[in-house]
Amino acid sequence: MSAYNFGPNHPMSPKRLDLTARLARELGILDLPQVRVEHARAASDDELATVHSRGYIAAVRHVGEDPSRSDPDRGLGTEDDPAFAGMHEAGARLAGGSLVAADAIISGAAVRAVNFGGGMHHASREKASGFCIYNDAAMAVVRLLEAGVAKVAYIDIDAHHGDGTQGIFWDDPRVLTISLHESGMTLFPGTGFANEIGGPQALGSAVNVALPAHTGDGGWLRAFHAVVPQLVKAFAPEVIVSQHGCDSHRSDALSHLNTSVDAQREAALSIADLAQSTCGGRWLAVGGGGYNIVDVVPRVWSHLMAIATGQPVPLRTPVPEPWREHVRERYGRDAPQLMGEDADTWWRSWEVGYNPSDALDRTVMATRKAVFPLYGLDPWFD
Repeated sequence: MSAYNFGPNHPMSPKRLDLTARLARELGILDLPQVRVEHARAASDDELATVHSRGYIAAVRHVGEDPSRSDPDRGLGTEDDPAFAGMHEAGARLAGGSLVAADAIISGAAVRAVNFGGGMHHASREKASGFCIYNDAAMAVVRLLEAGVAKVAYIDIDAHHGDGTQGIFWDDPRVLTISLHESGMTLFPGTGFANEIGGPQALGSAVNVALPAHTGDGGWLRAFHAVVPQLVKAFAPEVIVSQHGCDSHRSDALSHLNTSVDAQREAALSIADLAQSTCGGRWLAVGGGGYNIVDVVPRVWSHLMAIATGQPVPLRTPVPEPWREHVRERYGRDAPQLMGEDADTWWRSWEVGYNPSDALDRTVMATRKAVFPLYGLDPWFD
C-alpha cells in the first residue's frame, strides 16, 4: 500500500502507513484473537467504474505508465496529485482495501472493518483532487448498496470537506453524507457549507458543518454531538462508513483546526457507539488526511483500530519502546511517550444552550436549520 507515493517532498508520505501498522502491531492490536488482517488487493476496472468513469480510469493508467505525461483537466500530474509510475495500480490497491473491508461486513465474516490506508474522499467521478486518485470510501458504499444494504450513513471527520464522496451520492437518498470540517472560507476545497443539502431527489442527504478556523477540542466535539448522532439515528442506516482523516490536529500543517489525539479518539468511540445503537455494530472505517506522520497519524489510527476491536487503548498507555526506537533510528527524532496528550476534551452539550454570538454555534445552528426539519427534528431542541 505504500506504493501510493507522490514523491519525497509531498505531504502525503506513505511512511505514515508503515508507522501506523508498526505501532498497531507493537501495541498488540493486530494479534488480538478477534482480529484478522487481510491483504489489500487492487480493485478491478469494473469495480473502479462503480464510481469513476471509464475514461478517467484509462487516463490514470495512461499517466501512471509515463509520469512525464500529465492530464490537468482530470487532476493528474498537478501539484496536489503529481504523476508517478504505477499510479493506477497504487490507487486501485487502496480502493481494493476498502472493498475487502466491505465484503467482510457483507458476508458476515466481520462486523467492523478498518482500512487506514483508505479515505481518499476528494476524488470525484471524473477527476483526481487533493491527493486522492480513486474514491475508495464511495466504492465501499456502493458495494454495500449493491449487496442489498438499504441505507448507508457516511461520516467524514477529516479537516477538509469530503466533497468527492458528497458529489458522488449527491442525489441518492440511500446515502447520508455528513462532513465535519474546517470552513471552505479558509481551507481547501472551498466547499461544504450548510446550504449544501443534496439533490432534488435526496434533499437532506448531504450534511455539512463548516467549522471556524482554530476550533479546538471542545468546539469540535460540541459540533459533532450537536449534529451527527441526531441525524444518523433519524436516518437509521444499516451500515456506517466513516472517514478518519486526522489533519484537524493542532500540529498539522495543512489545516487551521486545533484538535488533539484525545479528541479524535473520542470521536471514533462515539461513531462506534452510534454504529452499535443504530445498525448492529456494522461499521467500516477508513483513514484519510493527516500529515504529522510521527506524533499524530500512527496514534490516531491505532486508537481507531483498537476501538474497532472492542478493546480501546487507554490514553495513558505508554507508546511501546521498540516503536519509539524505530522512530529514533529511522527519523532521528523522539516519538511521543504516551498514546494520549492529556488534552481537555470537555465539550458543552447543545442542550445547555445556543449562543448566537459564538461563531461555532452559528455554524452548527445553520446546519441544524438546513437539515433537521427534513428529518422531523427541531433545529433548536432535538
